[in-house]
Amino acid sequence: MKVSTDWLSDYISLKDVNIQELAEQITRSGIEIDSVESRNNGVSKVVAGYVKTKEKHPDADKLNVVTVDAGLDEELQIVCGAKNIEAGQKVPVALVGAKLPGGVEIKKAKLRGVPSQGMICSAKELGLNDKLLPKDQQEGILVLPEGTQIGAPIESVLGLNDEVLDFDLTPNRSDCLSMLGAAYEVGAILGRDVTHPDAKLVETAPPASDAISVTVSNPELCSHYAVRVISDVKIGPSPLWMQNRLIAAGIRPISNVVDVTNYVMLEYGQPLHAFDADRIAGRRIEVRVSKAGETIETLDGQVRKLDAGALLITDAEKPIGLAGVMGGANSEVTASTVNLVLESAKFHGGTVRKLSRQLGLRSEASQRFEKEVDPGTVIPALDRAAALIASLAGATVHQGIVQSGEAAAEPLVIPLSLTKLNAFLGTSISSLEVKTIFARLHFECGDMPDNTLAVRVPSRRGDITRDVDLIEEVARLYGYDKIPVTAIEGPTTQGGYTRPQLLRREIRSMLTKGGLQEVISYSFANREAEEMFPVLKENRHSVKLAMPMSEDRSVLRASLIPQLMDVAVFNRNRKQDNLALFELGSVFQSEEEMLTVQPKELSVLGILLTGLRQDKQWNLNPEKVDFYDLKGAVETVIRYLGLEELVSYEADRPAGFHPGRSASIMLEVNKEKKRIGVMGQIHPDLQRAKELEDTYVAELMLEPLFAAYAKPIEYRDLPRFPAVQRDIAIVVDRDVTAASLIKTIAESAGELLEDVHVFDVFTGSKLGEGKKSVALSLVYRHMERTLTDEEISEVHGRAVAALEQTFGAELRK
Repeated sequence: MKVSTDWLSDYISLKDVNIQELAEQITRSGIEIDSVESRNNGVSKVVAGYVKTKEKHPDADKLNVVTVDAGLDEELQIVCGAKNIEAGQKVPVALVGAKLPGGVEIKKAKLRGVPSQGMICSAKELGLNDKLLPKDQQEGILVLPEGTQIGAPIESVLGLNDEVLDFDLTPNRSDCLSMLGAAYEVGAILGRDVTHPDAKLVETAPPASDAISVTVSNPELCSHYAVRVISDVKIGPSPLWMQNRLIAAGIRPISNVVDVTNYVMLEYGQPLHAFDADRIAGRRIEVRVSKAGETIETLDGQVRKLDAGALLITDAEKPIGLAGVMGGANSEVTASTVNLVLESAKFHGGTVRKLSRQLGLRSEASQRFEKEVDPGTVIPALDRAAALIASLAGATVHQGIVQSGEAAAEPLVIPLSLTKLNAFLGTSISSLEVKTIFARLHFECGDMPDNTLAVRVPSRRGDITRDVDLIEEVARLYGYDKIPVTAIEGPTTQGGYTRPQLLRREIRSMLTKGGLQEVISYSFANREAEEMFPVLKENRHSVKLAMPMSEDRSVLRASLIPQLMDVAVFNRNRKQDNLALFELGSVFQSEEEMLTVQPKELSVLGILLTGLRQDKQWNLNPEKVDFYDLKGAVETVIRYLGLEELVSYEADRPAGFHPGRSASIMLEVNKEKKRIGVMGQIHPDLQRAKELEDTYVAELMLEPLFAAYAKPIEYRDLPRFPAVQRDIAIVVDRDVTAASLIKTIAESAGELLEDVHVFDVFTGSKLGEGKKSVALSLVYRHMERTLTDEEISEVHGRAVAALEQTFGAELRK
């Protein structure tokens, strides 16, 4: 909402007010001011002049030489090339020494040998938006009204001595979609009174009920519909002061009648519409819903086909307007209009919004009706517009109002406990201070028992319905910066992270430092893609969206893997082939197909690797990532949480994965293994469909891991005594896993075993059918002394014996 401060001063005194400071005060009180714009873009020394004579330039067919009275001691001779220049016009004249927007400075000049003492200006040369001017003023020089005073500064003539505040309104503050609403807000901030315009309506013509009748067939959609009848209208341009204010608000002037309806809409926030009374069939207006297939040509020249249920304004034969959105071309006010029916109504906001969206037609009127207009302004706005039309168009107003429906609703009375107010705000504001704030807001206030006030909220503030809304009003006008700072009190630790929050941050930091990049993807997904990786859904259902933005975003994601693959495809299409990505996000699952309860939101870690381990270098052979790079990333997380002994990996063939290069991640809980994740290579068919190279992904449910995480990492001193390394190579069956060998060694060797890892695997016919050789390195150390050969041999012998007994292993010599 653009608020002209010159216009605003009609309702509230802005004397001695700095507009920039006022904008800051308004922002601090809860309504952000996007900008403060001056209408003067650098115009000086430009005045209104009178063109006395016009003659052709002697040496140029397209130039004219005119004599101009600019209110100076001498008349000016100016060479002008505008096609619409004529003698007898009032025009803006830039005198010698004048400055115009864009750094233009006017000097004495000769044009084709003829001296020129200034310049006659167009709207664009004065820095005006010519698209907001009446159509006849958009080309050529700007022609001023006949009554303009000669010699008057153009700033005062065109209202350029004005600053415009751009209110960035939230949906709840629709009361400020009007000049009066803005005046109430500014008045509350400055503590000044608000003055309403005086309608001064004189009714001289016969009763309006003799000329028109009104019926509302759907009162639930139109609670109040009122019209006035106006005769003997003389259509013409509106006065310049009104045009200036409409232009400042971003509305193009059209004619005196249309401009009045727009002016009053901006003034009161109540949209109005004027019909040509002589084009209303049967002298009857009915407000009803449309039938399927009905059509209407709107004022923008478009023929619109309507669905059933759209709210219409009709006469005895046809629709003549879309209620709250736009009027019909068949009842438009034109230059030949003599008699008017002026409409003011309270339409249901949801109905107007639905129709506006269906037709893709949004207007200043629909914008206000959508947010629910003040029912108390229906009649005052109607009277104000009728009075202005009578004054500016020489018309006569018929006696009385023809209406259907209820008058303005009674203001709401809300009890407000001062004890609750101060408890909510952490203040000790007195009853007198609260009453003063409500007086500034023009809210009536009375005392009730138990330190409670009865606050009467005017109908213009439809956003205030509860006591907490009143508390907000007190807080913003008392001043958020005046509310004392107090320590938070409660059962939770001040400023501390929960364990899941802390662990997620640590995992994110650890993976990032390990060379992976974090991505954040949509929580909405394609249903078909979700079905590719169902392994962690545990017979649960996908959560469908009631109103998806598209078919590709029709369900809440149940897995991070499809989105990680989309990110990989996106990067590969842009020549980024080597990717190491992870995402810490939520997935959603439901235990029922038709939702009756809230779906479960689960915290999940997803990892994707593809391409080379590192960029190509002259001294290194390029190597592609493989399954064990992915497993290493997962083990890094598991090791950080200290859960190596509880987590195991089992070869598996989950859907969507390569049948021979995938595994399930198992967590031991109460001596039972539970699958908490899956990892492996994407199935080759899916890789080809996505045009990806070998791609490895893992998905890990974090909540079971966080629950099993018992204590933080414990640190110990660096070892002071030497370690002893013993290597062994054993022959076992091919289906024996390295993890099981390492676990058996760790259990048998005891505390002296510091580390064990596989450094070689060999298979061949020399070993026998179905056999493999696994070479392991075992490191022994005592933290407080040096181990002897006898101790090492004993522990090492136990480890070898355990392998022989458990797996039938044979030592290779």
